[in-house]
Amino acid sequence: MKNIAPFVADLQAGSVAKRRAAAVALGKSGMTAAIPALAAARGDPHPAVRCEIMQALGRLADSSAVPHLTSALDDAEPAVRAAALAALGRIKDPASAPAVAGLVNDKDVGVRIGAAVVLGKLGDRRAIGSLEKLLHDPFSEVREAAETALARFRK
Repeated sequence: MKNIAPFVADLQAGSVAKRRAAAVALGKSGMTAAIPALAAARGDPHPAVRCEIMQALGRLADSSAVPHLTSALDDAEPAVRAAALAALGRIKDPASAPAVAGLVNDKDVGVRIGAAVVLGKLGDRRAIGSLEKLLHDPFSEVREAAETALARFRK
């Protein structure tokens, strides 16, 4: 894909389906030039569009997307926070570790699981304390994710 302009335009206007499709196309474009447009749209009013934007930023796998993804970790929607975490796990930039560690106390179980998984992928030893807190989570899935992540540090 050489011209992303039509998708950038669709990302800014149109139906929810059109904005989601534009985000998907920009993520699959492989062009880091799409990052500013995706970042500008990350405040879209529809959570499904915001999720697609997070996934698109992750697909582009460029560290310049990290600040935009970490800012999405504060999104009101757990699905958006989870999508941003998954994208950060795909990029694997250690600079995101402190922001990810901040989600170990998230009210959403899926987000806490995602935080544990991503902290394990990032491999930043400063995350060990945060992961150890998750070993006492009331949900076994969170505890298991934390154990798996901590095991990566023992290798």
